[in-house]
Amino acid sequence: MKNVLFFAGLLFLSIQAYAQEFTISGKVTEDGVPVEEVSVYLKSTGAGTLTNADGFYSLTLEKGTYTLIFSYGNKKIRKISLNEDMVVNVDLSGAEESLEEVFLSSVRVNAESPITYSNMTNEEIEDRNLGQDIPVLMNYMPNVVTTTDAGAGVGYTSIRVRGSDATRVNVTINGIPYNDAESQGAFWVDLPDFASSVQNLQLQRGVGTSTNGAGAFGASLNILTDSYKEEAQAEIANSIGSYNTFKHTLKFSTGLLNDHWEIAGRASKIRSDGYIDRADSHMKAYFLQATYVDSNSLVKAIAFGGTEKTYQAWYGIDAETLKNDRTFNPAGMYTDENGNIHFYDNQTDNYKQDNYQLLWNQDFGKHWSSNIAFHYTYGRGYYEEFHEDASLNDYGLPSFIANGEEVTTSDLVGTKWLDNDFYGSVFSLNYKSDNWDMTFGGGWNNYEGNHFGNVIYTRFARNNDPYEPYYEGTADKTDFNIYGKTNFAITQKLAGYVDLQLRTVHYQTDGILDEGVPFINDDNFNFFNPKAGLTYELNEDNQLYLSYARAHREPNRSDYENGDPEPEELNDFELGWRLSKSDIQVNTNLYYMDYQNQLVLTGGIDDEGAFIRENSGNSYRLGLEIDATIGISDKFSIQPNISLSRNKNVDFVSTFNGELVNYGNTEISFSPEIVAGNILNYQPVNGLELKLLSKYVGEQYMSNIEAENSKLDSYFINDFNVQYTLKNPWIFKKVVLTGLVNNIFGVKYVSNGYYYTYNVPNANFPSGVQTFDGAGYYPQATTNFLAGLTLKF
Repeated sequence: MKNVLFFAGLLFLSIQAYAQEFTISGKVTEDGVPVEEVSVYLKSTGAGTLTNADGFYSLTLEKGTYTLIFSYGNKKIRKISLNEDMVVNVDLSGAEESLEEVFLSSVRVNAESPITYSNMTNEEIEDRNLGQDIPVLMNYMPNVVTTTDAGAGVGYTSIRVRGSDATRVNVTINGIPYNDAESQGAFWVDLPDFASSVQNLQLQRGVGTSTNGAGAFGASLNILTDSYKEEAQAEIANSIGSYNTFKHTLKFSTGLLNDHWEIAGRASKIRSDGYIDRADSHMKAYFLQATYVDSNSLVKAIAFGGTEKTYQAWYGIDAETLKNDRTFNPAGMYTDENGNIHFYDNQTDNYKQDNYQLLWNQDFGKHWSSNIAFHYTYGRGYYEEFHEDASLNDYGLPSFIANGEEVTTSDLVGTKWLDNDFYGSVFSLNYKSDNWDMTFGGGWNNYEGNHFGNVIYTRFARNNDPYEPYYEGTADKTDFNIYGKTNFAITQKLAGYVDLQLRTVHYQTDGILDEGVPFINDDNFNFFNPKAGLTYELNEDNQLYLSYARAHREPNRSDYENGDPEPEELNDFELGWRLSKSDIQVNTNLYYMDYQNQLVLTGGIDDEGAFIRENSGNSYRLGLEIDATIGISDKFSIQPNISLSRNKNVDFVSTFNGELVNYGNTEISFSPEIVAGNILNYQPVNGLELKLLSKYVGEQYMSNIEAENSKLDSYFINDFNVQYTLKNPWIFKKVVLTGLVNNIFGVKYVSNGYYYTYNVPNANFPSGVQTFDGAGYYPQATTNFLAGLTLKF
């Protein structure tokens, strides 16, 4: 409770603080209307910031002469001689078109939209980009909880927003859907060091705006990859840290050749032993981009991907092991004939993914623009697993006679493969005038997946082919959506928002599962998702918004494997207030998310570490979110946030001791009532930045029946981040030294886990069955560090 009061007090009391102006600040407008998400950066280095919801920006620069570029669909260049604090306001009306960030205009929102969202700039990403995945870098955003299997942010990582797991967070990269079509998850382990190629990102909480892919059921994450650079540059970034963690990154850009062409790229390598025993990761990645740009067109051909080999760390440990040996990893464990315990060396997950995008933005004049994109993703990989004394029949293998006795079991090694293709196209046509901002768009995407398993080793020799699949199956999923949305002025202060989407899904499977049972499905879904809202400008600094949005979502593959699921429906109501001044920005919103047939996590996991879900009937999430950026002085600022919520299943029914039990209104699993964070920034001198990052997550249940064994304790952790930048030393444009100490107080905490039940016969119970339960935990790392050196040419 003390931690909650600390964050609440910090947030509300500090709102009265006052900050001095930054060296260069001002507003960016177009036809008198503030423009958000305008890139304001130095032509020489590309360093800069984004305008906020009120069109405001600020930069701190040393004395000198600079060329500033203001870019967001339009581009305006200002040459500034800096000898004192300055206010530079820019009007983009009639400026030269560059179309740099229009890729995301169809899926992102701005200050005129009644949507709850947060942005993360390239500078904020770079501060802590030392090898950890994007979910870990997003940990301090409002109402976000992250977790990692290996415990230290490298390898398998995941994110929850408003209590909704990663399968509910719809991810797009340059407007193109990234979530796996079948599992609906986003696997960042397949894109190592992708943060090094991200220009900025936007997290929309709730349903958000119409987007491509499966759509948001908790949040939408929209990522824009690196923008083209006008001048040639290169970058070498290396980091080292605890658990033998290393990251090596090489980036380059040719700059604009003949004022039109740019080639850019990145190569990365990451390895880590992980906090958990044997949870090592070996990953490589690449990013290549070719750009053509003129006054009316922007065309990009992008290829990116990665390979990963990670030792499995998704088994978790029980409560007793958590107390006595919290880094223990049971994966690959077996006992030899002498009773000695060993671990299989190659109990690994192996995957390679390649993504290709062709993006074309076109400006047709003052009002019209369009973008169209084609994409293709090829993924293939397997995980390898040792099975002790396994049934030969379960793996399609015949028993045999040895020494006169029938042998029906054997130690063996199996692999489970996934080979898939995902391809399609997305488009949008945009119209913008003084009173209207309209988008008409859609997309068609198709997924083709092959699932199969092989036995590659058995302890006892046999005659049949060891690589003959013991299960095979196919899956095909087609997703089509079309939408129209508009922001429009009703009065000078009141604006409306309407967004209508039609989405159809066809999902078909054939073959058998690894258990040997048939897996045949042929389902069609048709969804209509309306959204509407109002935005009211109280004055220059204050804005109110109100919105309603409906979303539907089809079950994923795991849901079909574990039952007969129904599609979900969500009605999302949001009421918000935004304050935006030069020294303080505050975002406050109330939300009520009403679900029908929500697929909630049961707490259990399957043999691949994926969470099992079930329809819960009626359920809801009701919450308050507040986040702020507050300048206390020209050297101090804070970024507090707090989220308070109630997350309930209504009249939840489940089986226990062989009987159907109505538990009444219960907590939704993995949904803490309190999530809070803060970033304290201190810049004692130019070039040096110190940050204390704090995160509090309240207690939560891993089950939907509030079982005591399923409770995860609350935790409060702190990280310390330091960055020192040297400008123009020797042959470099910049030399950046970065340090990050995670969990500086060494808190032993658990951010994730699973809960399960099992029945045993017992004649003393009316049903003849008694239910027992258990839990597994994923402990996170205690104090650990990362340090990096970046050389920019």
